[in-house]
Amino acid sequence: MTGQSQFAGVWCPSITPMDNDGKIDLNGLSQHLKRLTEAKIDVILLMGSIGEFASFTLEERLLLIREARAMSSLKMVANVSSTCQNDVLLMAQEAYRSGYDAVMILPPYYYGQTAKQLLSYFRQLGQTLSGKWFAYNFPARTGCDLTPELVATLAAEFRNFAGIKDTVDCQSHTRSMIQTTRAVREDFAVLSGYDEYYIPNLLAGGAGIISGLNNVMPELFVSAREAFKQGDLAALRDIQDQIGTYMSIYAIGEDFVTTIKTVVSRKFGYCTSVSRNAGGELNESECRTIDEVFVVKG
Repeated sequence: MTGQSQFAGVWCPSITPMDNDGKIDLNGLSQHLKRLTEAKIDVILLMGSIGEFASFTLEERLLLIREARAMSSLKMVANVSSTCQNDVLLMAQEAYRSGYDAVMILPPYYYGQTAKQLLSYFRQLGQTLSGKWFAYNFPARTGCDLTPELVATLAAEFRNFAGIKDTVDCQSHTRSMIQTTRAVREDFAVLSGYDEYYIPNLLAGGAGIISGLNNVMPELFVSAREAFKQGDLAALRDIQDQIGTYMSIYAIGEDFVTTIKTVVSRKFGYCTSVSRNAGGELNESECRTIDEVFVVKG
């Protein structure tokens, strides 16, 4: 494991609670972040994909950045991705001013990007950002891939480039990212974006996980973190089996963000299931399924 990285471990890409009218619910967010903090995860990611960043206005995103930092004593990272680079820099500046430990940035999305364009984009950011930053690799949503070679080039050039969230459903991609960046930086954090790759990521020398399931059961991933430290392979095998079972959360309903929020709402009660993704509401049968798998047993 990349023990030298201050960002290693269990991350939660937090949901953004909303009221019944679809407005941001800061009280619900405060209760959610308090629960995550008490579970002893390592890092909270604000406004990731599960946090619905792409559905918010710039004003809403700045509000979240300002308000959320005081809601937890944990390390916090703000996703400041946007198709407008000036907005990226404005949000990053506000995040650093508000006390975030780092920001996270996707490649430009909508327009397809070549490797040359991606290198140019992140070099521009690296030369401008005043604090630590992460790249967010999600080819299924951006249409371009941050290759291990490209990321290693940037890691060698920018000490404030702290790591990457590699949301690629292929462990060999993340393993190659780990090996290639390790050759230039021992403290570079390679984090898997797929829950079930947490333990494989650790075994491959990676830094940890950014897991949507941590909104529901952070204790499970914290127990995996501790079992790995202790070399308890039997416990890790059991936890991997449980994670595999709970991965069903991503296949229930039309929209996994709404499903995760529905589970949180029904299990903990401090927020609604409302998201800004249209048509994601669960039907009665789907609600019975999540109650059986996540609310009662989970």
